[in-house]
Amino acid sequence: MNYNTLPEQGKSRMDRKKTAPPSNVKTKSAPAKKTAAFFKKPKGYLLCLLLVLSFTGSIHAHPFQGLGSIAAAVLAAVAVDMIFSLRQKRKTISWDGAVITGLIIALVLSEASPLYVSAAASAAAIVSKNLLSFKRKPLFNPAAFGLLFAAILFHSGQSWWGGMATLPVWFIPLVLIEGYLITSKVNKFPQVFSFLGIYFILLLVLSLMGTGDVTDALRPPFIQSVLFLAFFMVTDPPTSPAKYKDQVLFGGIAAVISLADYVLFGGLSFLLVGVLAANVWKAWNANKKEFSSYLQNLRQTSYSRPAGRKHFP
Repeated sequence: MNYNTLPEQGKSRMDRKKTAPPSNVKTKSAPAKKTAAFFKKPKGYLLCLLLVLSFTGSIHAHPFQGLGSIAAAVLAAVAVDMIFSLRQKRKTISWDGAVITGLIIALVLSEASPLYVSAAASAAAIVSKNLLSFKRKPLFNPAAFGLLFAAILFHSGQSWWGGMATLPVWFIPLVLIEGYLITSKVNKFPQVFSFLGIYFILLLVLSLMGTGDVTDALRPPFIQSVLFLAFFMVTDPPTSPAKYKDQVLFGGIAAVISLADYVLFGGLSFLLVGVLAANVWKAWNANKKEFSSYLQNLRQTSYSRPAGRKHFP
């Protein structure tokens, strides 16, 4: 006998009809609920915003030229991340971080860059994320590391087309709107305001002083590249601090080092250098107790060697 089909005791037929779910109401399946929950999280939110920038930024003289670079960068990032996931025997394998890293790299590199450059930059980014880490957190922004790696090794060009740098200036509000949305989502307003404020103030002071050729950095497409970096790379939660005071310092360090590199060396990678330098400060500031104890242990080990005895490697 199937007890599930028996009427509930103590309830009338009318009560059972009231408690029964309506037949025309459709409940969400488990995959649909997971998908909806993912896009409410910061990573899913950021992924949607980057996709909008990808399709909008690709509408220029060569329509959809950058989509090939996106495919190469994303596929390489996901493939390398899967290899690390299998080697480390992770319980859950997530692809969202690798896709976001590949997207950011493709949106910064020139659309005309060879596909192997996009793939190599993404692969280097994921390798740095997994190997250059402390307490399971990456020390460097993966996208910034991969882009600097490609610039050094392949002398790759950077157009920052994801920041609407190849489109007219009236597309800048799109970057500002999306930047506001993601900054609000990850709670990084002090960091963004500190970076942009110090960057443009110092740039204005240097231009008034006539120090170097910094006036170009106040014009498009440099402005679009700074905005894209501030909203979508400086705000990376794993490689940036959470406390407001530390966020202000982080943004200031990134701005000062970026401009110092621009004035001293020029080139197109000065923004990446600033972000990576701020990442180093964040890692030291968050783990300075562990670092100091480690250095102290090294000193004690060196002082405890017996005198008069030679030590060979």
